[in-house]
Amino acid sequence: MRTCVGCREREPRSLLVRVVLRDGRVVVDPRAAEPGRGAWLHPDGACLGLAVKRRAFARALRAEHADASGLSEDDLRLR
Repeated sequence: MRTCVGCREREPRSLLVRVVLRDGRVVVDPRAAEPGRGAWLHPDGACLGLAVKRRAFARALRAEHADASGLSEDDLRLR
């Protein structure tokens, strides 16, 4: 079970998408195999919007700044 950083609901990892921080930017980790800390998110725009609004990526990834501006709902669905 993992927790979505947007809506905070707990779901099996098969229903969530893992994102990681790469060069200060939040990117999708489609295989959930990238090294380092990751955050989990539902593949929909509502959860993405909530996570950005709450600054949840920086907190979950333990980074001062986590630029999620390049992340879109389409990116999340391509897992």
